[in-house]
Amino acid sequence: MRKFLTIAFLLALAGCQSGKPPEQQPASFALSFSADASSEALDGRLLLILSKDDKSEPRFQVRPGVNAVQIFGMNVDDMAPGDVIALDESVFGYPHDSLSELPPGEYFVQALLHKYETFTLSNGKSVKLPMDQGEGQQWAESPGNIYSEPRIVQVGRAATAIPIVMETVIAAIEPPTDTDFIKHVKIRSELLSEFWGRDMYLGAHVLLPAGFDEHPQARYPLAVFHGHFPADFAGFRTEPPDANLECEPNEREQLTCYNRIRQQEAYDFYQKWIGPDFPRMLIIQVQHANPYYDDSYAVNSANLGPYGDAITYELIPYIEKQFRGIGEGWARFLYGGSTGGWEAFGVQVMYPDEFNGTFASCPDSLDFRHYSAVNIYDDENAYRMEGDFNTVERPAYRDYLGNISVTMEDENHMELVIGDKTRSGGQWDIWEAVFSPMGEDGYPMRIWDKKTGVIDHEVAAYWKENYDMRHILERDWDTLGPKLEGKLHVFVGDMDNYHLNNAVYLLEDFLEKSTNPYYSGVVDYGDRQEHCWNGDQENPNYISRLRYNSMYVPRILERLLTTAPDGADLTSWRY
Repeated sequence: MRKFLTIAFLLALAGCQSGKPPEQQPASFALSFSADASSEALDGRLLLILSKDDKSEPRFQVRPGVNAVQIFGMNVDDMAPGDVIALDESVFGYPHDSLSELPPGEYFVQALLHKYETFTLSNGKSVKLPMDQGEGQQWAESPGNIYSEPRIVQVGRAATAIPIVMETVIAAIEPPTDTDFIKHVKIRSELLSEFWGRDMYLGAHVLLPAGFDEHPQARYPLAVFHGHFPADFAGFRTEPPDANLECEPNEREQLTCYNRIRQQEAYDFYQKWIGPDFPRMLIIQVQHANPYYDDSYAVNSANLGPYGDAITYELIPYIEKQFRGIGEGWARFLYGGSTGGWEAFGVQVMYPDEFNGTFASCPDSLDFRHYSAVNIYDDENAYRMEGDFNTVERPAYRDYLGNISVTMEDENHMELVIGDKTRSGGQWDIWEAVFSPMGEDGYPMRIWDKKTGVIDHEVAAYWKENYDMRHILERDWDTLGPKLEGKLHVFVGDMDNYHLNNAVYLLEDFLEKSTNPYYSGVVDYGDRQEHCWNGDQENPNYISRLRYNSMYVPRILERLLTTAPDGADLTSWRY
């Protein structure tokens, strides 16, 4: 016994002399929420964010890539007020996978509970998802979510967990109010309510033409401006820029007062809108946030439900009836950029008789052989190009010079932390939710393993037959071609930040060389232009991306006048 104690003492002494601290547990956190925040037990995703920057709340700093902050996430079920949840080294994080990898030091820390609700779908499956609360599926600012006030915390190896209490509830959002020009519509969708097993709604912001009240006999064409969740009609302002506006810089464009430019452009559009020579029509921006994302991609989906039919056959006819639309396919048009670009293109293809033309800018991948930087049919791994002796990371984001700042793994691992089972509300997850079949558990089937990047080619085959636009056009051109002749217009920068131009090259190759009848549309590229170039060869991208309405409405008028059927109303709305 004495010999054993002596050896133990000497080992301990050697440890002290070497400067090594006594062994302790890795850092961990004890997370809870107060009864003042909620008196009920909650389901959801528990998030912990750590930053080195205390100039803004950590929940607003979460991003992928070089400038990422640390975030961890875990599911909780029936978490009651006062319950303490341990977040330790076993919880997956980004960019460090585990708390055990986090360097010791001082961090600006915040916790947030992103609430889930239970949906019993029409097929009997039950899923837990975050219901949009009018914010457009933004977990960091979704009403009802609970968060802690950020504070400085010393993180290291400690014997006790660091307590964090969430006490603040994000307040409800006030809906926008109607004005003389902008009206707000909300309808219960029977199709979506049946699918989701509860009341589901669609909304829209409707921009009325000048002279709407003064011309009660007029019937108007309709343009659908697709894009991400709009809080109100974007890009329209009846007042000049605020004289006392505090400037907000745009670092990417190196502009010191981009918010003033935005206000000026919105006011300029208003002046064109009321001018004597501008076409009179209705323009709508659709609100179709859902439990997976800030919009639905405007097509039918196994996981989101029949949003395409609901928008096309419920919402649009309702708006046309309320605001004197012509209500026929020859007088309806589509345009948008990025997500809205894919929607504008995809809806025209899926509903070829219901719309008379699309102007799709910087559209999300229209050919999944270039799904950003991945070929989902031939590649084995979405995150890495793999050779016999080496692997290279696949890029997700570049600038116009080709500099890479975010990888595919960055974006997907960050999403996996924010929400498993395709519940992050992020870009890759919504593509998966829209394009994939539903799994046995009621959630979307993964196109690839979210941790490793290994691609599921059976799921890829489903994507191809249902949502690969170039493939669908080629497969069905005998029937689609005559209906789409002259309707397809696509614009993209050849240095799109998300590599979206690559899929457009493949689309153009088919349209230009293989179509009979010839597609008679437009595919145009912006030299060294980034996301989201929209066909303006004269102005910098930061200006032209604010001019979707003023750019495309005159082109819509030109097509409308040259394709309207005999006997069509081409006069009541032209005043």
